[in-house]
Amino acid sequence: MEEGNNSSQKGFLLLGFSDQPLLESFLFVIILHFYILNILGNSAIILVSLLDPKLHTPMYFFLSNLSCVDICFTTSVAPQLLVTMNRKDKSMSYGGCVAQLYVAMGLGSSECVLLAVMAYDRYAAVCQPLRYTAIMHPKLCTCLASTAWLSGLVTSLIQCSLTVQLPLCGHRKLDHIFCEVPVLIKLACVDTTFNEAELFVASVVFLIVPVSLILVSYGFITQAVLKIKSAAGRKKAFGTCSSHLVVVIIFYGTIIFMYLQPAKSRSKNQGKFVSLFYTIVTPLLNPIIYTLRNKDVKGALRAMLKGSVWGSETL
Repeated sequence: MEEGNNSSQKGFLLLGFSDQPLLESFLFVIILHFYILNILGNSAIILVSLLDPKLHTPMYFFLSNLSCVDICFTTSVAPQLLVTMNRKDKSMSYGGCVAQLYVAMGLGSSECVLLAVMAYDRYAAVCQPLRYTAIMHPKLCTCLASTAWLSGLVTSLIQCSLTVQLPLCGHRKLDHIFCEVPVLIKLACVDTTFNEAELFVASVVFLIVPVSLILVSYGFITQAVLKIKSAAGRKKAFGTCSSHLVVVIIFYGTIIFMYLQPAKSRSKNQGKFVSLFYTIVTPLLNPIIYTLRNKDVKGALRAMLKGSVWGSETL
């Protein structure tokens, strides 16, 4: 027990890419720029969705929630990662690691559910256009968004509470970029069969089930779009869904790769790069994809920028 308590007293050594100094220096610059762009891009989407009356629709309400999740998710990982990458002392307090574990797990799970909710919104918009406003009324939208946030909180409390109870027998070296459930399970010095099974079940609930619902939604959407006679109409319908579909493929592809493998089967650097992708890169891709492929958002951004320039010139 004395050895098991060492981790809570001393914390962890967050090794990251410390064994490759040149790569670590390169990644530090990349992560710093990606993090700044992530904050700016997602904040811009939230801002235009609030300020432009044309964007006061269910689609942009959920997109704003997605941007908020992405900002918080990346912020739970990137600052601590940048600090440890920029110094020789790679230590991280036990309390900081546990806090990061709970927050990152909760927000990641919330994003999984939120992307499924957005797929249902696109299904209603394309397959039930005449009843869309009646189906996606504000009360339902608020309920669906709240469900996404609360489900992430609940699974985080359950999964992370089980993980932090594992005895680590004094091991302090966390060979990863942040405190994540599969990595801490791998660090435990006892039989982790139950924890791995529980993690697998949670992964199925928050990854496979939402992906299945998304695929079903897009199956109906595809059928509805193919029935549209005009090419312009089909292009417009596909355009409203393509951005969301690209985000879904990128996010779920990387996170499923991480969480649906046995915790002890991943190579040393494989898990690091995969985690780096879905915590740092994917949240940045969301505003880029939605902005570049969405005329409404681009128009709102241009109007907001023109308004800012006009306001500064007036002053």
